[in-house]
Amino acid sequence: MKGRLHGVGVGPGDPELITLKALRILREADVIAYPALEEGDSLARAIAAPHIPEGREEFAIRMPMLVDRFPAMEVYDQAAERISAALNAGKSVAVLCEGDPFFYGSFMYLFGRLADQHPVEVIPGVSSLMACAASLSAPLAARNDVLTVLPAPLDDAVLEARLRATDSAAIVKVGRHFDRVRALLERLDLAEDAHYVERATMENQRVLPLRQVDETNVPYFSMILAHRRGRAWT
Repeated sequence: MKGRLHGVGVGPGDPELITLKALRILREADVIAYPALEEGDSLARAIAAPHIPEGREEFAIRMPMLVDRFPAMEVYDQAAERISAALNAGKSVAVLCEGDPFFYGSFMYLFGRLADQHPVEVIPGVSSLMACAASLSAPLAARNDVLTVLPAPLDDAVLEARLRATDSAAIVKVGRHFDRVRALLERLDLAEDAHYVERATMENQRVLPLRQVDETNVPYFSMILAHRRGRAWT
């Protein structure tokens, strides 16, 4: 009998934000896999660490650090083969994913390779979007607001068109794109009440008004939230 594959959202960083269902899966799974950089530790593994039983079989899915090499399809091909072998042996496998597996989550690439051959269950997780709003203490949207999630690497023209057409924006994957995104928000008169959230819910979390951010020190795990009314409830 084949084992079941679980895509487990472990949330944005605070280990207490893992759901009860994710906790059960972590305790029951025979094998736990997780994405990690080519060298170094795995953030997803670090988030889940307090909940993983000792002696569990584990393996890291090593990813390239360069953005232009991601998603690394050959890495996912190899990981899918290893996971498939475990599932065919009757083992249950939990693949950890930061945030939510289907919200820009790395698990989707494994899902696309394995869902046709194996039973798969996706365990939703608290996404960075919700975590950043909670850390900022500001609702994302209200009433009939349109909320738009925008990846910062998009071209300026695309970002501007989307920002002009929305009530509330969450700009993700900011990192090295911060300076030009802030300039764009300034030009659209959205910078005054916009905020920056870095590493939401983690011990080194930072929350700042957009105009106070040092553009030379903006990591990948950061987000800009802007609302056309300034605050969703007004």
